Amino acid sequence: MIIQSPVKDHIFNFIFLIKPYVIYNIYILVFSLIIILMIAYLTLLERKVLSAVQRRKGPNKVGFWGLLQPIADAFKLILKEINVPARANLFLFYFGPMLMLFLNLMGWIIFTPTYGWLFVDLNLSVLYILSLMGLNIYGFISAGWASNSKYSFLGAVRASAQMLGYELTTSTIVVLLAFLAGSFNISVIICSQQYFWNVVGCWPLFLLFFIGSLAETARVPFDLPEAESELVSGYNVEYASITFAFFFLAEYGNIIMASNLIVCFFFGGYFLCGYISAVFYFIKLFFFLFLFILIRATLPRFRFDQLMTLGWLKLLPLSMVISLVVIVLILCFGTSTSEDVLLISV
Repeated sequence: MIIQSPVKDHIFNFIFLIKPYVIYNIYILVFSLIIILMIAYLTLLERKVLSAVQRRKGPNKVGFWGLLQPIADAFKLILKEINVPARANLFLFYFGPMLMLFLNLMGWIIFTPTYGWLFVDLNLSVLYILSLMGLNIYGFISAGWASNSKYSFLGAVRASAQMLGYELTTSTIVVLLAFLAGSFNISVIICSQQYFWNVVGCWPLFLLFFIGSLAETARVPFDLPEAESELVSGYNVEYASITFAFFFLAEYGNIIMASNLIVCFFFGGYFLCGYISAVFYFIKLFFFLFLFILIRATLPRFRFDQLMTLGWLKLLPLSMVISLVVIVLILCFGTSTSEDVLLISV
């Protein structure tokens, strides 16, 4: 006769219950590490492209063709001493960079490199990503104010004003694209471009969105929050070591996320002439990452008054007028894409 141990049975039941959660958490951890490596090697790609444009050698000492340079930079930043200003607000000083990196990583749950591949299928994924973009401003403000430095505070004010102005433009365009697709689900928006990309019929919106993305990610020619010649690196001037690395990862992570949104909203995501493949998605993503870097190598920096004038007096009114006209046309004539898109996405 076999005597079963109740303790053993409880242990097996407990393991059976927590096993899916453990596997899911390991999956999320591995994916987060992959995203961080993507961000790290985007910096290497940028340095290589900039060196090629400027006809000089880029990183080529650490590893073959400099491929281990991001790893060396990461160890350098991690092992350096963390210096905190004497009168800084300690909680907000650490909260700012951690918040920015956390918000960037949270945005990747709607990452859709191919059909049916999603962490979480949110029906309101467009509103979710817009909320993350809005909360990103608090990272700048808390970091600049908590440092108790005039230079960092001025950089935080400039960054928040810039983000707020151009976020309204990009948010208006994204909501309009959601109306055109008939859903706030980013997967449905991608499926609505199965044969006809949004950039073909909405190329003015694409130009506005691309310019707004450059400004929101603080890239050239809109890199005024970190204008070294004026602000001594801006809101993050008092940061070093791992806290500076968090800002660095968040900044380049936002570039990848902005390119991801451009690909999904205007270039059909993983679709190409009706065919589905993750290869199509990554080719488009790499193209826009390369374009972000190439713009940095070629364009000069705006003045701050020019930046605010462009955002508030030109891009925002233009995007709102276009959105109003399109919404009126939708209400008058209706749209037939929503039902077809829902059938495709099922």
